[in-house]
Amino acid sequence: MIRIFALTDAGARLGERLKALLLCKDPQASITFELKPQPFAETVQTAFSHRERLILICATGIAVRTLAPVLMDKYRDPAVLVLDEQSEFVIPLLSGHEGGANDWGREISDLLDAQLAITTAQPYLQPVYTVGMGCERGCSQAHLLDFLTQCLAQQNLTISDIVSINSIDVKADEVGLIELAQNLGKSFQTYSAQTLAAVNDQLINPSQYVYETVGVYGVAESAALWSAQQATGSTAELMQAKVKTPKATCAIARAYPPGVGSVGQQD
Repeated sequence: MIRIFALTDAGARLGERLKALLLCKDPQASITFELKPQPFAETVQTAFSHRERLILICATGIAVRTLAPVLMDKYRDPAVLVLDEQSEFVIPLLSGHEGGANDWGREISDLLDAQLAITTAQPYLQPVYTVGMGCERGCSQAHLLDFLTQCLAQQNLTISDIVSINSIDVKADEVGLIELAQNLGKSFQTYSAQTLAAVNDQLINPSQYVYETVGVYGVAESAALWSAQQATGSTAELMQAKVKTPKATCAIARAYPPGVGSVGQQD
């Protein structure tokens, strides 16, 4: 579902035009346009909370103030684009990477012959993806492979996209993880709890139980983040927060190589 909102008559003309262009491209698409709905903030916030993709033809400040009360995080927020009423710029405001706003913004800017203003971190560089995994002792390679494949698919990634599989040092002799990495042709790296503690503040799902067990607040997330940072020399982020089966945990991190500046930071 795509919801287009505008606050001015000029914005309304753009909104109707954009709706027509999108429907021409995909007649089966579900698209609505509204001019100055009342109450504006509540209408937009409700659409956002229902995870509908939004195109707001208004000032960026208005968009930010309207959506601020309902923001969650980049893994759950829907894609939001902001357009000026002259259709000169298309700005992916929220969920640029995870929610697909950058790619969507590129599509909209092409339709309108507008300039795409991406402000997320270095979208033109090839990211480095690393996997962090933890598991119970004796977990089979087959289970780990099936789990990893599912996690990657959820992020539209494949085995070929990742550079390494990583864990904590107490898993350095874990046969299932070792075989997994060997069979996939990936390096298997493990790190001490003290080393992994360096990324504690970046964890999405810290666990007191895990800390009491192995001395770090999260094995999968920590290992993925640390290895991505070591591979690139740049700050990493979690693309896939920790997910788990009864036998294993998995997280995916991403970092961009240094060397090219960016307008802003990752959303």
